[in-house]
Amino acid sequence: MEGTEEEKIVIVGGGICGLATALALHRKGIGSIVLERSENLRATGAAIIVQPNGWRALDQLGIASKLRQTALSIQSGQYITVKDGKQKDLQVGDVGEVRCLRRTDLINTLAANLPANTLRLGIKVVSIKLDPFTSYPILQLHDGRVMMAKVVIGCDGVNSTIANFVGLNSTRVFSTCAIRGFTNYQTGHKFGSAFLVFSKDNVQLGLLPVTEKLVYWFVTRKLTSQDSMVSKYQRLIKESTVEAIKGFPNHIMEMIKNSDEDSFHLTELRYRAPWDLLRTNFHKGSVTAAGDAVHAMGPFLAQGGSASLEDAVVLARCLSQNMRIDIDPRGRKERKMLMLEAAAALDQYAKERKMRVFWLSLETFVIGTMLDTPATMLLKGLCIISLIILFRDKTAHTRYDCGRL
Repeated sequence: MEGTEEEKIVIVGGGICGLATALALHRKGIGSIVLERSENLRATGAAIIVQPNGWRALDQLGIASKLRQTALSIQSGQYITVKDGKQKDLQVGDVGEVRCLRRTDLINTLAANLPANTLRLGIKVVSIKLDPFTSYPILQLHDGRVMMAKVVIGCDGVNSTIANFVGLNSTRVFSTCAIRGFTNYQTGHKFGSAFLVFSKDNVQLGLLPVTEKLVYWFVTRKLTSQDSMVSKYQRLIKESTVEAIKGFPNHIMEMIKNSDEDSFHLTELRYRAPWDLLRTNFHKGSVTAAGDAVHAMGPFLAQGGSASLEDAVVLARCLSQNMRIDIDPRGRKERKMLMLEAAAALDQYAKERKMRVFWLSLETFVIGTMLDTPATMLLKGLCIISLIILFRDKTAHTRYDCGRL
């Protein structure tokens, strides 16, 4: 097509999943480009909790050993009810390796291991369609350029253009929001290597040490009508967070007050309904999606990032096993064969990932619904029963192995 740029594999979105997918493909000897709409690498959310299944994926990507040097290993956990001071142990250290990584460390490490010119910043994809003659995906870019690819992978987050194209419904919003940030203790903190959760009424605060001096924390509370405005100003986010945790222990209040204001982020919690995942093949032609674009979920299992890393490993493996990416087909018959190979690869990807992300999404949906403020007592009761019946083993999701790259 005249005036059209041609690429083999285009990944839309330069977050964790997009960069991890590009790296996984690179490890398999397959080139790709990543289109990121931001002018800089994005690391929204401050930190990411990586559980054993996520570390298995990072090992396959070849960057786990470097990232382990940036964060402490979390050895224990406690859930503390503020009103009565009751404490309950959380299964953390006994499930395997758990660390809290700075998102910037993960993003920068992924990007640093990619070949030069893989990442293209400041490029937004506004639409996608299939060429009627070749069936190749055609991307319309914000600056008027047109790009054709053999395979397009949408890693463009919760408001994904690509996910919409492949047939996934729009994400939905919990009535809960999350505030996240960092607190730096110049002389060292006293939390050791423990994951702590404090709960009072409809507010929860969790904290995890990143290093001996840096602590990552998060607060979940009811989403208010003012939050769309508050989220634009970090000073207001900090003020609203201090207000939300009134009555919490003094050292926790001080932790929030002493936090780096620049690290504050307030986000609504979006999710994709679990049943939506069952009714789609995850792809249309040679276009597919991964990460939050497919399985946006609440943070209640801390598995969103790790699941995205799993996606990257599985997707690269399926493409390398089923599709001859480097072939440049000349005739109609060869193009048709290439598209059949792409469909086979993406069918295999969907087969391997569908039930894994369905069960993760279902468990987070049930927990989120139970914690959501508007939920009735009957609905909360049904959620508790569902958790007891379906998810009795609370750490089963951490034992998943995405396999070898």
